Amino acid sequence: MLAALLLTTATPAGAAPPRDIDGYVRAYLDHTGLPGATVAVTHGKDVVRVAGYGHDAAGTPLTASTRLPIASVSKSMTAFAVLQLAEAGRLGLDQPVTRYLPGFRLADPRGAKITVRMLLDQTSGMADSAFPDLTLPQPHTLAEAVTRLQDAQLADEPGTRFHYHNPNYEVAARIVEVVAGQPFAPYLRARLFQPLGMTSSTTVDEPPADLSPGYVRAFGFAIPVAERDWFTGGSHGVLTTAEDLARWLIAQRDGGGVLSPSSVALAHTPAPGRDYAFGWRAYPPGQLSHSGDWFSHTAAQILLPDGHGIAVTATTGLALDNDAETLAQGLATLVEGGSPELALPAGVIADRVLASLILLSVLLAALGVRHARRWAARRTSPWRAGLRLLPCLVPGVALVLLPELMGVVFAGRRGTFGQVLYVWPGVVGWLGSATLGALVVAAARVRALVSGRQRPRREESAETTGVVAWGSESG
Repeated sequence: MLAALLLTTATPAGAAPPRDIDGYVRAYLDHTGLPGATVAVTHGKDVVRVAGYGHDAAGTPLTASTRLPIASVSKSMTAFAVLQLAEAGRLGLDQPVTRYLPGFRLADPRGAKITVRMLLDQTSGMADSAFPDLTLPQPHTLAEAVTRLQDAQLADEPGTRFHYHNPNYEVAARIVEVVAGQPFAPYLRARLFQPLGMTSSTTVDEPPADLSPGYVRAFGFAIPVAERDWFTGGSHGVLTTAEDLARWLIAQRDGGGVLSPSSVALAHTPAPGRDYAFGWRAYPPGQLSHSGDWFSHTAAQILLPDGHGIAVTATTGLALDNDAETLAQGLATLVEGGSPELALPAGVIADRVLASLILLSVLLAALGVRHARRWAARRTSPWRAGLRLLPCLVPGVALVLLPELMGVVFAGRRGTFGQVLYVWPGVVGWLGSATLGALVVAAARVRALVSGRQRPRREESAETTGVVAWGSESG
């Protein structure tokens, strides 16, 4: 099994740790403009490096004890909590969810077939395409998160296809609450964090809520932003430190005393033909990982076959690429003896293209206004002129439909316009400038058309007045 491979192929605990982790991380921050990150690197039972680099949005230097959100990396912790209860015989992974949550009812009657295992490996059939939870009113508790699913349809028959969907883990966390008889956040603290020595870890549902703003990238600049108000319970709501993440990575070897090695292996091993286990993705040859995205922060964790564990949190949010994941993969290359290359994030490169398109939009708008009369002079039919003005509406239509279009880019995950502004402000700026420019050109052309129609009538009226006046004088 994959988890067993992780245990048996680890190099000796006394192996010399890489000495250029600091150099690589600092070079990445300098090259990409990433304001700050925290890093945890482990090997076997040893902590190789825990550190903070750069600063948060408040200007405070990041350290190994700085608490940051790990977003969907939290899913692996929720899975541990469910597996603890399964080990204790208090729930069965292949039992239907309705056995533990009688109120779990979907609009799609096939929802009754969903099992606990299907929640954890995200094959329940629930999906953003069928239930776009980001666009809907957000719940405030796990109980509300389950109740609101009564309007949810399914994208597929339960158990047949993988769909990454946050509500799967919200329901799983609610099962923990009901079966354990206590709220999810205290359960994590008492049964997972404290036994593993993760004393600085908490969730957004518990104090202290000392999270500083993160950043979004726009045209090469990192802009401080507060995290948007959305529900993260069970799925992506854990706050933790690099020091605690090191303890979490080490616990993946044998469960750290909170879970048996066999259950850890289960959490790490996808079903045949799939690559998603319980809060972990499996990539050949033998790598396990999971990334996480908030609108203002990102995170990633990796387990390598040689026994190394890597966890990174970054102060930039959801975008075309995940800074934490890119940095973590670079560190994985480094600890394996390679030389990771520094490259600009795809979003930064895309913003440079968008900046050029904005300049082009301004130039085309200026030319369109300048030549509006010439354009109008060639239009003899009002209907044809109207049809030729229709392309001016295209940028505005694209701007209005941007959340749906972004859903295609992000694999079906649709959000609101405000969320899109967080994710990719550059594309909003480009479409906004193109829409404004197109409207200005359209207004100039309409004005030229109206002016062109009125001029002949004024000239005709003047000629008629002159004839009348001449006739009066000659009479």
